[in-house]
Amino acid sequence: MSETDKKISLEKNEEKEVISRNFIENEIDSDLKEGKYTTVHTRFPPEPNGYLHIGHAKSILLNYGLAKEYGGKFNLRFDDTNPTKEKTEFVESIKADVEWLGAEWEDRLFFASDYFNKMYEAAVFLIKKGKAFVCDLSADEIKEYRGTFETPGKNSPYRDRSIEENLKLFEEMKNGVYKDGEKVLRAKIDMASPNINMRDPVIYRVAHMYHHNTKDKWCIYPMYDFAHPIEDAIEGITHSICTLEFEDHRPLYDWVVKELEYTCPPRQIEFAKLYLTNVVTGKRYIKRLVEEGIVDGWDDPRLVSIAALRRRGFTPDSIKLFAKLCGVSKSNSSVDYAMLEYCIREDLKCKRSRIMAVLDPIRLIIDNYPEDKTEYFEVANNLENEDLGTREVAFSRELYIDREDFMIEPVKKYFRLYPGNEVRLMNAYFVKCTDYKTDASGKVTEVHCTYDPETRKGECATRKVKGTIHWVSIKHAVKAEVRLYENLIDEEKGVYNSDGSLNLNPDSRTILKDCYIEENIKGAKPYDSFQFVRQGYFCVDAKDSQDEELVFNRIVSLKSSFKPGR
Repeated sequence: MSETDKKISLEKNEEKEVISRNFIENEIDSDLKEGKYTTVHTRFPPEPNGYLHIGHAKSILLNYGLAKEYGGKFNLRFDDTNPTKEKTEFVESIKADVEWLGAEWEDRLFFASDYFNKMYEAAVFLIKKGKAFVCDLSADEIKEYRGTFETPGKNSPYRDRSIEENLKLFEEMKNGVYKDGEKVLRAKIDMASPNINMRDPVIYRVAHMYHHNTKDKWCIYPMYDFAHPIEDAIEGITHSICTLEFEDHRPLYDWVVKELEYTCPPRQIEFAKLYLTNVVTGKRYIKRLVEEGIVDGWDDPRLVSIAALRRRGFTPDSIKLFAKLCGVSKSNSSVDYAMLEYCIREDLKCKRSRIMAVLDPIRLIIDNYPEDKTEYFEVANNLENEDLGTREVAFSRELYIDREDFMIEPVKKYFRLYPGNEVRLMNAYFVKCTDYKTDASGKVTEVHCTYDPETRKGECATRKVKGTIHWVSIKHAVKAEVRLYENLIDEEKGVYNSDGSLNLNPDSRTILKDCYIEENIKGAKPYDSFQFVRQGYFCVDAKDSQDEELVFNRIVSLKSSFKPGR
């Protein structure tokens, strides 16, 4: 390539790189260029009221990725301002998920509740500025006074209380004088604002509840829209990256940091949420599935919580690829679940060993093979990656094969085993079916064959066979349970019924108790994954597997209908 060609190629690559930058990166570039900020500091701020799902994974990777890209910092902060739904269990699960995805918060693990004192002081500061007041209206009355999108709201009759009275009442709220809902603290903004969020929103409420972090110290708690910008400002967050439902809340976010007079206020930028077709992501629905015993916990492999995906066998790299393919935009859209399956296949296909497993076994007996003989075949672990090396696979007279690999009366273009037909036993010998046995119901229980010793390693110079089937030596096989998963939701009917109930797929999980896998599987640990030849990718279940009783979850089948870029 000439120097001119190299220059043109470089320019095209640079142009492509600029074009491919998402709108958030462009906004950050502009902020840095204008000197609004000198660094980039992001955060992931989950509420600990449930397990995280695939949509949260996109947010985690986006926030962490931006901090890393610009050489900045990333915080993990729990927005634990609502003690009614929060648990320590959820805190620990979220930490595990974020860590698993590779987002490093270093020593920057925070809780909104760490700042309750400062938030209280911030509320007092607003009262003293005449920007907040204590209101006695009930929740229903506040809603009525707020107005609609077509009509302006009207002022609370308590809006003009003196600063002194508001300070006294707010302190009494803090000291537990009032019952839940009896009084609230509201920001004093504009009841005629076209943005309903700016019509004197509630910023503190009375709630006599136990908090997982502060215990019984507080009986008043800040509202999210008030607490969040304060948390960001205290931590020095520069860019508060959140999803589109908070776009209408941005004026309130900006109002809070402005009225509290922070010298370097953070900036909120919104992006579109990730929606997956035919899956349940809503926490309240997952909670119901868990509580009703429809799934066996928040990490049930049929769910798309991060814990469930990890247990099923998805990898951090596959989730990162998925987030990258989804991209970052301002427009809401839905992504087919097949894309997620494509990503795990792409990640595993050159990284995992391919071993033989028989999920629906029938016995195959090679009548002319010595009864006491065992020989071993050297087999490549992955034909697409020589670095994974080889293994020795045991072969003997009696084998297991999959039931679908034998038919008494073969259909058209069926090239596997049937009476009189010859097939290749993968990596071993040619065998020819000579007989079979059935039980009283007519179900095949045993297949008899002869083998050709000249076809060792499945090769023969004088003839060809069209069918190749996998197998497992019976006396060397490891018995295991295998779980096959399909969508939890009935795709044809959609996710929800008209009454809000879920359209559940009764065949979302199939448990196969008597499966047999080659002995090389011995010693497999939780989360270890493999490709079962001709079956799919499978992972050792982290919850139910024991050393001598392995349980495998099917991560994904081998076939895919998804094509990237389609």
